[in-house]
Amino acid sequence: MGLKKSWVESANSAESQFPLNNLPYGVYLDEDGVGSPCVAIGDMIVDLGVLEGEGVINAGDEDPVFDVPFLNEFMDLGTDAWKTVRARLMDLLAEGGDDALSGNEDLRNAAMIAQSDVDMGMPFVVGEYTDFYAGRNHAQNVGEMFRGKENALPPNWLHIPIGYNGRASTVVVSGTDFHRPNGQLKGPNDTVPSFGPCKRLDIELEMGAVVGSGNKMGQPVSVAEADEMIFGYVLLNDWSARDIQAWEYQPLGPFQAKVFATTISPWVVTKEALEPFRCNTPEREFELLPYLQEPGPMLYNIDLEVALAPEAKDETIISRTNYNEMYYSSAQQLAHHASSGCEMGAGDLLGSGTISGVEKHQRGALLEITWAGANPITLDGGETRTFLEDGDTVTLRGAAKGDGFTIGFGECAGKILPAVKFP
Repeated sequence: MGLKKSWVESANSAESQFPLNNLPYGVYLDEDGVGSPCVAIGDMIVDLGVLEGEGVINAGDEDPVFDVPFLNEFMDLGTDAWKTVRARLMDLLAEGGDDALSGNEDLRNAAMIAQSDVDMGMPFVVGEYTDFYAGRNHAQNVGEMFRGKENALPPNWLHIPIGYNGRASTVVVSGTDFHRPNGQLKGPNDTVPSFGPCKRLDIELEMGAVVGSGNKMGQPVSVAEADEMIFGYVLLNDWSARDIQAWEYQPLGPFQAKVFATTISPWVVTKEALEPFRCNTPEREFELLPYLQEPGPMLYNIDLEVALAPEAKDETIISRTNYNEMYYSSAQQLAHHASSGCEMGAGDLLGSGTISGVEKHQRGALLEITWAGANPITLDGGETRTFLEDGDTVTLRGAAKGDGFTIGFGECAGKILPAVKFP
């Protein structure tokens, strides 16, 4: 499959993140900060509420779904509605397609806006957030640091996608600055804990799967059904306070070390746009139980990178890897999540877990890159880092590369502000 040509010229470059092949969904903010659902095409956005209001698109529901500042109502309609709207948008934006938009100047002026002229908001209301620990290389590295090479992976790791419930209220869109978290800290030589700012603030390079249509409570789903339930994917940075985590995580796992902020990219790239980039999960040491077995390729070949920029300085690329490094796919994670009868719904977000390759430059967390702070990295400007400092901005980027086109996600960026003095 090659580049699909659009009458929006900026979409026809091989370097454009948003060609006609992509059409990711988001929510842009008007001058009053009110959000409206949209799609990206080249360097423009198309207001879906305007098109729906004019009768140019229809998701098939009796009521409008693009007149609200989030995508949840559209996502809840399911696969048939997603395919219908995407096909209609491709026809409206294709070179030589339906001219209901291209041939109507008033409608174009009302519905199309330069991306550079707007800010992006949260694309959907996050119902629940679950983070997984499903990258083999990451789990192996972290396990070696704390348990030794022979006991790096817990006994259940090769049989089950391990996850924990995160905090939906602090999932934020790219460009949102946040304060360094406070928490309980206890060093190896301390007799009792203290309270104060995190000293080992870290990143986690992840992909987020966005659930569209859900399942009913008590009703498990197969991996194939789970794949159908996924609306699309975002970049995700699950910021982590490693020193807070070290003290609190036993016996129930991360809590305050993770709940202060999770950043996602503003564009949800649909499963349909990623279809040409499907690939298989790796061979298994143990055959997975039947409910986790995949009927076909469920991962995606998506190049990923992490950039770190100190305050008012140029960025340094500190990691490059690929989503195909994961041991468990998002469809497997979702199927496992629902296997007990857990109800999933539109807007639920599943973090993949940290994505790391085998080599040092492919690791998706500073904990791994610096080996728990023992091996600082040197940035292009000469500064060194073991963990993040105040004023640092971290930016995740991702793209699937096709034949003459790119499927991009935009940026997933956040800046560290100083901790709030407390108490």
